[in-house]
Amino acid sequence: MRSRIIFCGATTIALVASSAAKPADPQLKLPQAVWNWSGGYIGGHAGGGYGRTSFSNPYGPSIYGGIVDTPAFLAGGQIGYNWQNYNWVFGIELDASGAVSEGTNTCLAPSGFVVSANCKAGPNLFATGTGRIGYAFGALGHTLAYLKAGVAWQNNRGDVVNNFEAGYLPQEKTHFGYGRVGGIIGLGIEQALAPAWSVNVEYDYLHFGGPGVATASTVQFPPFAILPANTTSLSSNYHIGKIGLNYHFDADSKAAQWSNAPLYTKAPASVQPIPYASGWSFEGGSRLWLSRGKFQWDHSAAHEGQDPGLLISRLTYHGLDGLSGELFGRLDSPWGVFLKSNLGTGGFNKGKINNEDWIPNHGFSYINNLSGQSNGRFTYYTADVGYDFLRSTDYKVGGFIGWTYYGQSSDSTGCMQVANPLYSCLAPGDNRIIGGEDTQWNAPRIGVSAETMLTDRWRLSADVAYLPWTDFKGRDYHLLRPKTTFSEQRGNGGGGVQLEGVLSYFLTYNISIGVGGRYWAMWTKGGAGSMHCGNGCIEHSSSFAKYSMERWGTFFQASYKFD
Repeated sequence: MRSRIIFCGATTIALVASSAAKPADPQLKLPQAVWNWSGGYIGGHAGGGYGRTSFSNPYGPSIYGGIVDTPAFLAGGQIGYNWQNYNWVFGIELDASGAVSEGTNTCLAPSGFVVSANCKAGPNLFATGTGRIGYAFGALGHTLAYLKAGVAWQNNRGDVVNNFEAGYLPQEKTHFGYGRVGGIIGLGIEQALAPAWSVNVEYDYLHFGGPGVATASTVQFPPFAILPANTTSLSSNYHIGKIGLNYHFDADSKAAQWSNAPLYTKAPASVQPIPYASGWSFEGGSRLWLSRGKFQWDHSAAHEGQDPGLLISRLTYHGLDGLSGELFGRLDSPWGVFLKSNLGTGGFNKGKINNEDWIPNHGFSYINNLSGQSNGRFTYYTADVGYDFLRSTDYKVGGFIGWTYYGQSSDSTGCMQVANPLYSCLAPGDNRIIGGEDTQWNAPRIGVSAETMLTDRWRLSADVAYLPWTDFKGRDYHLLRPKTTFSEQRGNGGGGVQLEGVLSYFLTYNISIGVGGRYWAMWTKGGAGSMHCGNGCIEHSSSFAKYSMERWGTFFQASYKFD
């Protein structure tokens, strides 16, 4: 595995070094903007990203949890109006999005002697009203960089479920669903493709307060006591990336302003712009991805027909900081059909696992074992086929379908109890391997892809993919039990989201370097389960389970273009 990472890294360095010695092109003076952004527009967008919903603890400071990660895919529409004064552009915009999102985590855990709860949250609707200020640049004023801020609204829903209480109390669940007004700030780049069309790539941060939500009474022991029902307060925030496509009104009257003249009219003959080829072309290269990962397994105590949100155990692997190398490529045809793919492998020796259990019938309200991570490995690929429904010499916007795979494995080392002092694990300093986890995810992808030349050298590219269904297989190992025991894990349904954006610079007509960001998330829903195994898988019947993963980070790339 190390040799593959080194190979990808060497490829990246070699491509950069091959052009570093070439003299830089002379600085070129840009003419004043000629395109005018004034007028109304309407459009659609797709995106997604990372969210968190926080639950306050009415019983005291939490020793663990209290924050639910909520990865989200969203899609919707927007309408707005711009006014331009010289290069400055001012505007207002309204947008609305439907979201697919769900996350769970431990909440209301003030002590290892209290049966804490399982909190679930996920937004399903967003709406915003914002003001925008931007600056049009480039030789023809076709590129707009902007900031936006305003008010936002979300609908968030979920549950607060007491975990396994061994029959001490009737099992209770609080369901919530609320709308809340908050705030939004964002930034983006929009590129005019024609008098009637523009495409934009945008990042938004949204923050919301929340209502008070009732909690059920819960069990404490020792000493035995019933903690009465109370109230938890919610708040949430989201980091969202989007690709948008806008149609501008009065395109016929604005067509006279439009120009497809070369970006640099005074460029010397030796300086050629970097257009997209009209025929066959291929671009390929390598990347180094610095990323952080997370994997979570919720093991339910429920039986058929009961609420699977009632947990008896949860394993959360987090802080899995890794480095991977990958190869990527894209083949474009003269008809707008394209193929693209990437393939990567990497490793990590950092991270932690929190192994939580709720077993009052064994004398423990709540225990939480903390272990380290080592020998981590992960591999992944995507493969897509698509069609560019908008394309020209300096942009392409298309849709695609494809497939993605992600596999990960690691060993857990050491064991320290962080919740209940009556439960012992390993002695301090004993860092033997106590278990491990192997996971495999497969999912179809449906998405949109956009690329545009911001200048004759700078290119912006972005992908947003929705995963409408996931298939998960895993195996969890526990080596400290009397018999070496593992759990077979299966799950499907659910969904996921994969985002990617790259800003690249062409050193020559063929060679470019770039920096980008990526966020991947997948989760299961219906049909998930697990089977505990020792000498054959006969010790326990299959039980409800939910699985989820995330990996995100920054990558650096170098590529070569053939046409």
